[in-house]
Amino acid sequence: MKISLLEPLGISKHLLDELSKSLTEEGHEFVYYETKTTDVDELAKRSMDSDIVIIANNPYPGEVIMQAEKLKMIAVAFTGIDHVDCEACKERGIMVCNASGYSTETVAELVLAMAVDGLRNVAKGNELVRTGGTNAGIGGREICGRTVGIIGLGQIGLRCAKLFQAFGANVIAYNRSRSKEAEAMRICYKTLEEVLENSDIISVNLPLNEETRGFIGASEIAKMKSDAIFINCARGSIVDNEALAKALNEDKLGFACVDVFDMEPPIPEDYPLLHAKNTLLTPHQAFISEEAMVRRANIVFQNVYGYIHGKPANVCRL
Repeated sequence: MKISLLEPLGISKHLLDELSKSLTEEGHEFVYYETKTTDVDELAKRSMDSDIVIIANNPYPGEVIMQAEKLKMIAVAFTGIDHVDCEACKERGIMVCNASGYSTETVAELVLAMAVDGLRNVAKGNELVRTGGTNAGIGGREICGRTVGIIGLGQIGLRCAKLFQAFGANVIAYNRSRSKEAEAMRICYKTLEEVLENSDIISVNLPLNEETRGFIGASEIAKMKSDAIFINCARGSIVDNEALAKALNEDKLGFACVDVFDMEPPIPEDYPLLHAKNTLLTPHQAFISEEAMVRRANIVFQNVYGYIHGKPANVCRL
C-alpha cells in the first residue's frame, strides 16, 4: 500500500522515521510532505495513488477525495473530522479514523489557564507592568467556590471538570447522556438553560456537527450572568461569535476566552471579536503541546497499522 502524510505532524524527523519504519519494513510505500497546503490541485496531486492518507486539521475536500481513486482510508491526526468531506467518504466507502484523546489534557489545561486569566487579569497585569501601570483595581476573583458549567461532557469536558474541581469549584454540566464517571465525580447534571443561568464560568466542549452548529446563539448568551466568563476551546462555529462580541461590548457578559473562530487564523481585521472588549483570544493553540503532538502521531500510526492488519481502531461514524 501507499501511505501519504499530506502535512506536518509537529514531531521530529527522528520520531516520524521511527513510526513509519514498520510500514516500509512490511513493504509499504510511505511518503510525507513538509509543508501544509489548502490548494485543491496540490492536495489531489499529493493524494494520487495513495491507499491511505494522513492529515491533521487542514481541510480535505470532497473534490480531492473523489479524485483519489485508490483511497481506502483517511487517518486524521485530530479529534474532530468536520474538516473532512464525510459525505464524499461515505459515497466512496472510505474509512475515516481520528486520533481521539490525544489532546484531552492539553485542551483542558488551556481552558483552566483561560479561566485563571479571566478571573485574575494575568494578561492585563503583564501589559500594565510594561506600560508603567500598577495593580490598582485588578485583583480579580478566585475559582474556588465558583460554579463552573461544562457544556459537553466528553473526554475533554470531563477532564476540565476534574481540574476545576481540584481548584475547589462546584461543577454543573449539560450533556445529552450521562456517564458513570461523571456521576462518580458528583457532577450535577442540569438543563442547558440552568447551566447558562447559574454558572460563573462556562466552558463549551462540544464537537462540531449539524446539531451543534450555532448551538450557543444570542438567546443562549443572553441567559448568562452579566459577569460570567465564557470559554470556547472547542469549535468556533458552535458559537455565534458576532452575538458574543455584541454582548461583551454592551456589558451583558463579563469576559470571553476564545481559541477557535469561524475560520483558522489569521483572523480578518473586521472580525467582531477582535474589537470586542474583555476578551482573551488565542490562535487555535489549545490542542498544541509537545506531549500532545507525540501522542497524536503515535495514535494515527497505530490507526494506520490497525487498518492494514484488519483491526481498525478509532473508526468514525460518518
